Amino acid sequence: MRAFRFLAPVIVVIALVLSACGGGGSNSNKKVATMIFTQEPDTLSAMYTNMYFSLILHQVLNVWAWQYDDQNIPYPVLVSEMPSADNGGISADGKTITLHLRDDIVWSDGEPITSKDFMFTYEMNVDVKNTVSTQYPYDQLAGVETPDERTVVMNFAEPFAPWLSFWKSLLPEHVLAPVFESAGTLDGAAWNNAPTVSAGPFVFAEWQSGSFLRFVRNDNWWGEPAKVDEIFIRIVPDDASQVAALQAGDADLGIFIAYPDVPALEEAGLSIVSVASGYSEGWYINLNPETTHPALLDVNVRQAIAHALDREKISADLLLGKTKPGASLWDNSPYVDPSLKPYEFNQQKAKDMLDAAGWIDSNGDGTRDRDGVELVLNYGSTTKEVRQSMQAIAQQMLADVGIGTELFNYDSDIFFASYGDDGPTYNGDLDIYEWSDVPTGFPDPDISYWLCDQIPSDESPDGLNSQFICDEELDRLFQLQASQVDFNARVETLHKITKIMYDEVYWLSIWLDPDIWAVGARLSNVKLSGVTPFYNVAEWDVK
Repeated sequence: MRAFRFLAPVIVVIALVLSACGGGGSNSNKKVATMIFTQEPDTLSAMYTNMYFSLILHQVLNVWAWQYDDQNIPYPVLVSEMPSADNGGISADGKTITLHLRDDIVWSDGEPITSKDFMFTYEMNVDVKNTVSTQYPYDQLAGVETPDERTVVMNFAEPFAPWLSFWKSLLPEHVLAPVFESAGTLDGAAWNNAPTVSAGPFVFAEWQSGSFLRFVRNDNWWGEPAKVDEIFIRIVPDDASQVAALQAGDADLGIFIAYPDVPALEEAGLSIVSVASGYSEGWYINLNPETTHPALLDVNVRQAIAHALDREKISADLLLGKTKPGASLWDNSPYVDPSLKPYEFNQQKAKDMLDAAGWIDSNGDGTRDRDGVELVLNYGSTTKEVRQSMQAIAQQMLADVGIGTELFNYDSDIFFASYGDDGPTYNGDLDIYEWSDVPTGFPDPDISYWLCDQIPSDESPDGLNSQFICDEELDRLFQLQASQVDFNARVETLHKITKIMYDEVYWLSIWLDPDIWAVGARLSNVKLSGVTPFYNVAEWDVK
């Protein structure tokens, strides 16, 4: 048994290499495209995740009703055309949106995809017996009608501008309805992690936790057959492992390439592709008066922190000057107030603002204090290397103006855990927390988690407002923009939103964060979207 225990890992490694190489021997002509993920997906069900590495698999496994091309422009997939006012898909009052489904779409078992699947997906997302990651946007619907198998009618009590955020991966009614009827929930459905049918160019084959996932060509895919036989996803523990695999030619595609690794990968013959995805690395400020540091409840202190950080230098030193700080979560879009520029780096101004706010170093220990409270902030993020480097730099910059910091790092599953699961970003352990985020329905500007009713509590443990912000004017404007189908009116409202968030420093951009991909020379026909990255995965080919 001891010998087998040492031999087993060797067998697994050999199996991984052979699988990633399409079998490796002369008896196999399989075409295998190999990706590297530095985080393991938490589920393959769209209902139960907000995790990037899970969401990007939908175009492999379960396509959306509409997807986005490499210019982030939507195009019809399961529907025959994009609904519009001109074609009658959007009613004059903006409260009814009608979808016409293609007549050739089928699940991988040959069962037709019909309006029943859309209705079932809606019902499962809003049913309280399913503890979904969020009911939004399905909870915005007044109801869904299915007058026939090829028609889906979405009804809203008020116009809902971000309607493009619906129907991200359907649930197969014929497979999961019996499970729900029997168990009363889909929370524990085996399908969530081992789906037996799919609506994409590939079907699920295998998932060995901590090691790899495999997807093979869907022979019943209604589109053009996939050119490769298999998508193999290798799970590695960190960025260094990903870079090593890409350099060695053991993988064809990597994501979230750290800027310092770009030169070495280009030297190894990989193409580096930057894709606008709407993401921005930012600081989220805990404004829960019961748990946060009292200094952060003062907007002058928050503005002082913004002035204390030399974000241009951070981008230059950490990211090779290949990106820059932003002013809002909506930068590079018409939705941001064009007058907004990133807060200037001015440490003297930061010091003056802190003095005026009453935070001074009264005991000479180098850290400001007020009323016996030291100005030391708990600053946390994930274990990602670039974030740890950022923390070290920011710690020194803040120390230069008399602000102390305690640094914390967590594995992603712990860091992003909800209030109900006692996550550190919700339970008050942290004052400032850093991650990269994007508007909910990017490129649509809507974001739901700033709303007052998203503040988590014992009664609402899945609330997404981790900063505990309840700004009544901001709340009103967020709800207004979601109902504005007139583009220019909506832009005007978003300008007001971005100005409030900028002035109040409810969120602070550290750097704009496009997706940086590395594509190996063996892989061809790859186009990447910032919304649905693998939208043309069926067209990929390998030498």
